[in-house]
Amino acid sequence: MSITPAAAINQLIVAKFGGTSVADYAAMCRSADIVITNPHTKIVLISACSGVTNLLVALANGISDITSRQQHLQQLTNIHQQILDQLQHPNTVSDAIYALLDDIASAATQAATKPSPQLTDQLVSHGELLSTHLFNQILVEMNAAAIRFDIRTVMRTDAQFGKAIPQPEIIRQLAQQHLIPLLATHVVVSQGFIGSDSQGNTTTLGRGGSDYSAALIAEATDATTLEIWTDVPGMYTTDPRITTAAKPIKEISFSEASEMANFGAKILHPSTLVPAVRQQIPVFVGSSKAPQQGGTWIRKTVDQAPLFRALALRGNQTMVTLTSLNMFHAYGFLAEVFRILAEHKISVDLITTSEVSVSLTLDQTDTGGGAPTLPLAAVEQLNQLCRVDIEQGLSLVALIGNRMSNSKGSAKHIFGALDAYNLRLICYGASPHNLCFLVDEADAKSVVSTLHQQLLE
Repeated sequence: MSITPAAAINQLIVAKFGGTSVADYAAMCRSADIVITNPHTKIVLISACSGVTNLLVALANGISDITSRQQHLQQLTNIHQQILDQLQHPNTVSDAIYALLDDIASAATQAATKPSPQLTDQLVSHGELLSTHLFNQILVEMNAAAIRFDIRTVMRTDAQFGKAIPQPEIIRQLAQQHLIPLLATHVVVSQGFIGSDSQGNTTTLGRGGSDYSAALIAEATDATTLEIWTDVPGMYTTDPRITTAAKPIKEISFSEASEMANFGAKILHPSTLVPAVRQQIPVFVGSSKAPQQGGTWIRKTVDQAPLFRALALRGNQTMVTLTSLNMFHAYGFLAEVFRILAEHKISVDLITTSEVSVSLTLDQTDTGGGAPTLPLAAVEQLNQLCRVDIEQGLSLVALIGNRMSNSKGSAKHIFGALDAYNLRLICYGASPHNLCFLVDEADAKSVVSTLHQQLLE
């Protein structure tokens, strides 16, 4: 039996397990073992089984071909049936599983003729509803006092289907009322990613929102630790798939980890750390496949804060350059640009300016899509103000560290290593924790590998 890294910390632990950690019966058993080993783990939030959300999204988008639709539904049935067949007492949860699969089939038929954001959230939420039935039963069969809880009872959001915004104060009130009383006698198993609006309609927090859900629940219940269990043993100095020289990070600050998540490190959802920072809740990231390997602790302060900590890479970037001679020694130009962007709900990520032009990148809010784009109506409005040039096929490289803008000679080390590459946009100095630049997508991995070798090895 493995030892949970947070075992030395008493009080309340909220643990979140991602899709690969509950992919099948064996994965669920490993994750359940982690829960049972630490008596302080009292709230467990899990994702849908690996691959399930993608199938549900495809169905929610509308599959008019009946044969194709049935194939998707059969794949969903097979994933859950294989786990069900290995339970000691499958009949305990089989009725609930089959009822949810029937609901999916019905909603998929409706989506084939009339898809909608609200129906999509309703349909996609079934992944977590299914996995929690199975995971809870495994815990019970391992003699844990586990109880399944519908997180929609407490995870209150607005009604922006697909990317709902949580309401932390209401979540805290509801958690104190409905969730906290269960913890004295039970391990509570519930869903990540999903919530409900004030009318009881199911909502989702967007792809990757399970981490965010766990952080919100940790905040609402005054947890002492948040554990994120995934398929890798913590955070690395860069993606190990880019360079085998990537090294595990044992400890990292909230500020550094937030930058890494925001700029493309896929271990954490970018919003995850916001509730943890508000309540100063330490976060542990580890592998459910090999918990004995340890992982990464994310805390407010750390013992070592190196100048260069890690590199993150985010693809599918769009750069928009706005040029107008009217900018020269004028005021109000940028205000008008951002008014137009706000009108079309366009979020800006990076920005640099000169006397007559401004270049910016568009924030990628939909993690399931390609490069973000400017709506045609926004382009038409901006064209009345200035010339608009849109460039895609770019990647963002972010160097994460500490006191970078205050360290003499750091820029020489960085840019000296990049002589062979064309840098399209550079953002430096706004934060002491990052230096960001855009490069051609074809060069991105080579740039990361080169910088890692020069600065981190």
